[in-house]
Amino acid sequence: MDHRIIDRLTERRNHTTMANYSISASQITEGKNVFIRGQLGFAVLARLIEGAELLTSDERKTKNGMNPVGKPHTTATITHAEVQFADPNNPTLEEQFVSERRYDSPKRPETGPNYSIDSKGSTLPGIAIPSPKGDGTYDQDESGRELAQGLDVTLVLRTYKPKNFNNRGLALEQVIVHEEPRYYSAGTDQAVLAARGIVLNGTPRPVHATSASAAPATAATLPVATEVKEGLSFPAPQPTSAPVAAQAPVQTAPATVAVAPAPVTAPAPPQTETLEQRLARIEAENASLKDAGSAVGSPVATGPWNGGPAQQAGITYQG
Repeated sequence: MDHRIIDRLTERRNHTTMANYSISASQITEGKNVFIRGQLGFAVLARLIEGAELLTSDERKTKNGMNPVGKPHTTATITHAEVQFADPNNPTLEEQFVSERRYDSPKRPETGPNYSIDSKGSTLPGIAIPSPKGDGTYDQDESGRELAQGLDVTLVLRTYKPKNFNNRGLALEQVIVHEEPRYYSAGTDQAVLAARGIVLNGTPRPVHATSASAAPATAATLPVATEVKEGLSFPAPQPTSAPVAAQAPVQTAPATVAVAPAPVTAPAPPQTETLEQRLARIEAENASLKDAGSAVGSPVATGPWNGGPAQQAGITYQG
């Protein structure tokens, strides 16, 4: 478990149980904005804490003596937190309400006043980052990534009235980043790599085990299938919608037919003969035996190699 989460919950519990506030939640008005600036200490802003993660988070809160959130939410904690009063000489009740709910960290007193908020709802807060134009304007952050710890930010809070409750609540409506954005990364810092002479092009992203299997197949990655024609298997035609680089031919074994190499001396397979051909062959054999003195017959004058040993004529078998 992240020790930062435990410390943050413990500090918020101690602050809640020991603080005496002059402004209560029933005194403030809904629909008001409060700006509080500091350094980002911990945040989940790019996604909702929900499902199993919400149950685990609420269990931790309960064990630390805090009320569970009970609904999907985002969260943010800033250090060195200071409310940006619209009129420092005449702070609003809402601004005072937020300022009183800052707390000090006993374990890290050097972080100054801390402020935390769990913002309920299904809408993520907008994140504004300085425009690359350098004209003092801001752009919407579309990266979908979590902001890094230590960034100079302003949390824009909005008061609202929950249903069936008289007390007002606070929602995190927007996060303003006052410097070039950095993002949380569980991997190696790019600055550390650059110090070793390793410079990455672009922003590294985590690769999940399911990414490769979820990627769309192309003609170059499709497995070679087979189709059966007349008892033999052949490579099936592959899609040609997208051109691919030339590749070495892929050899595939037939799926269902295994052909053993024929012996060199094996005789040719017998030819199929009709009934008439068979009768003619038998009559020819009988004619050759007619008037022969024996089954072996008389010798032939010469052999098959001109002067070689003589063969005897006799019954022959037409292959």
